[in-house]
Amino acid sequence: MDSARYDIGMVGLGVMGQNLVLNMADHGFAVAGFDKDAAKAQALRDAAGERPVAAATSLAEFIGLLRTPRAIMMLVPAGPPVDSVIHDLLPHLQAGDLIIDGGNSHYVDTDARARALAAQGIAYLGVGVSGGEHGARHGPSLMPGGSPAAYERVRLVLEAVAAHVGDAPCVTYLGPGSAGHYVKMVHNGIEYALMQLIAESYDLLKRGLGLNNAELATVFAGWNAGELNGYLMEITAQIFAHVDQRTGKTLVDEILDEARQKGTGMWTSQDAMSLQAPVPTIDAAVAQRDLSGFKAEREAASHVLAGPAARFTGDRDAFLASLGDALYAATIVAYGQGMALLHVASQARGYALHLADVARIWRGGCIIRAALLERILAAYDRQPDLPNLLLDPELGAVVAGRQGDLRAVVTTGVALGIPLPGFMSALAYFDSYRSAWLPANLIQAQRDYFGAHTYERIDSQGVFHTQWEQE
Repeated sequence: MDSARYDIGMVGLGVMGQNLVLNMADHGFAVAGFDKDAAKAQALRDAAGERPVAAATSLAEFIGLLRTPRAIMMLVPAGPPVDSVIHDLLPHLQAGDLIIDGGNSHYVDTDARARALAAQGIAYLGVGVSGGEHGARHGPSLMPGGSPAAYERVRLVLEAVAAHVGDAPCVTYLGPGSAGHYVKMVHNGIEYALMQLIAESYDLLKRGLGLNNAELATVFAGWNAGELNGYLMEITAQIFAHVDQRTGKTLVDEILDEARQKGTGMWTSQDAMSLQAPVPTIDAAVAQRDLSGFKAEREAASHVLAGPAARFTGDRDAFLASLGDALYAATIVAYGQGMALLHVASQARGYALHLADVARIWRGGCIIRAALLERILAAYDRQPDLPNLLLDPELGAVVAGRQGDLRAVVTTGVALGIPLPGFMSALAYFDSYRSAWLPANLIQAQRDYFGAHTYERIDSQGVFHTQWEQE
């Protein structure tokens, strides 16, 4: 194509960037890509074939390919690489141009970058992208935030490339500033919690019930065929059936039991604590990933710290049914914690989020897509300002009706010495949330006793202090 005829630019032509470029081109948009790595630029040219795609290895050439005002998307690792790209782009840009950050940037950084660029007349959108390589190529869930006018400039592109559920694209404008990246952060926090709950279910079935991998694949495939249907459940069933080409064994058994993190789960927990919006199941998931990293210490401890024999002796079929019901209840609680955090953060940070929209765009393309999101969407359609999913009559009744299963699973884990912090935290959150009275009065009294922090009374307004040792 002729120069200066490309609708949008893409900086970063790794797997995600290349796939999203091809996705855009498949929907009729002319896209110019940039990467300093000549091999990646050539790989895009080879993959593009006759599509309206160009690839450049110099910024001057890349900028010259784009229509003005320019729209440039970045798909580079969060943190300093984003600042480096912006620094390199700025000398080539002019007022009215738009930069889109499609990475997992911390929302605080997104706000700072947007302010700095706005001073130079350059618009900035923070767009959360979920769906991995397959999603980028065939339809991700997209979570944009920033200027409404800036979003409108690229709305047709984003709607075209996003996953669709029916006729509805899994993208919508979420709110000002860093709203998009904040929603993506919480999405990832929920993802942590769901993965932890699934992993704990696996642990109970493997160490507790002694299921082999073929049996595990059958159980998870069965759950995925029912109300627990979702992407994470689907891939879990497939993982247990995957044979390692190197050893001929099931691959999952050859994988080291240490899980890493890139920070989004930790950020979710940290920000929830700063807003005093509890997300204990997400916190537990983050902590367990950290604890898994202490492999040498865990192996040493296994030889000196004895516990009960991890072998279930009860009714296996009954327990499987109870575990499935408990997992569904805990999954609702995990989503509920994340959505409750969004509710609080929206008010605190001025995002004005519509949580029905968040649930709607998570139904397709993203990692936490699941059949349950239809029920969550219905809950917010019934009550748009719902502060917690447990207060929805339908979903609250589901969790309350399965609390016996949650209690049975947690009790079984305790008896077998199998750690279930995800399930335990979900149950404790449910029990705490439904308690009209909690023992925090004692904590107030203790704080006042040792630090004169004062306390409030139930019979009088104001704050009070007592000289405890003198009365």
